[in-house]
Amino acid sequence: MSKQYWLMKSEPDVYPWDQLVEDGTGIWDGVRNHTAKLNMMAMQVGDEALFYHSNIGKECVGIMRVTETAFPDPTADEGSPWVVVRVEPVRPLDHPVTLATIKADLKLADMDLIRQSRLSVGRVRPAEWTHILRLSENAAR
Repeated sequence: MSKQYWLMKSEPDVYPWDQLVEDGTGIWDGVRNHTAKLNMMAMQVGDEALFYHSNIGKECVGIMRVTETAFPDPTADEGSPWVVVRVEPVRPLDHPVTLATIKADLKLADMDLIRQSRLSVGRVRPAEWTHILRLSENAAR
């Protein structure tokens, strides 16, 4: 199976990109949406995800890699259906890509981030992934 791409949201005042970098690895916990849970259950080791600062900033700031597939969320009640994945930082984006930039780009109009704006873990199609990375690189010039 080929590598899949994702976008995972975190409020930067709760768990920012810099904290994941400092920690070196972390679990993506606290997800309480069934669609987001199913997305996490579909993740495989080696998949990559955009780290998105939600609520404050509203921007993609880094790339992380899935290092362990779904297992029960230790922050959830025992017997609950919620899961986590383990991730590690790969690198920061050259330049953050804002929600406004993504919304204004017709090539990204069908992203889960736009179509299901409250979804905390969404799929990113390979063409969308490449385009966001290109936007980040071009903004840095």
